[in-house]
Amino acid sequence: MASGGGIARARLAEERKAWRKNHPHGFVAKPETLPDGSVNLMVWECVIPGREGTDWEGGYFPLIMQFTEDYPTNPPSCKFPSGFFHINVYDSGAVCLSILGSGWKPSITVRQILVGIQELFDDPNPNSAAQNICFELYKKNMPEYKNRVRQQAKKYPSVL
Repeated sequence: MASGGGIARARLAEERKAWRKNHPHGFVAKPETLPDGSVNLMVWECVIPGREGTDWEGGYFPLIMQFTEDYPTNPPSCKFPSGFFHINVYDSGAVCLSILGSGWKPSITVRQILVGIQELFDDPNPNSAAQNICFELYKKNMPEYKNRVRQQAKKYPSVL
């Protein structure tokens, strides 16, 4: 019988194939390439575009998705660069999202995670605040909050 890691890698290989065939516009999700040219299926370099018509528009936000040997039993960890400005992202860059925690199901795909995080950009969950400054601005100074979001979008222009 295959080890747990075999299951994780087989699932990730399937996910990669499905993603290459069909993925949402502007998104990137690819396993990292190691210095020797081989591919590490356990770490994916992703980009999540800000939605048109939102303050996030124009930003292409880099995210690292790290899988463990017990994927898909457990969710991957998802991290933006540290200091990323979002109510539901810790200073470390770690994303606080129900489908990555208590709401995780092994049937959830890479695509669903990335689209879920994109939805979180413009529809944050203030009840699960991971960043105080962000939360305070969101609650008390929406113009400044929106301004910070737009500034951040400019920091991450399209790489294409």
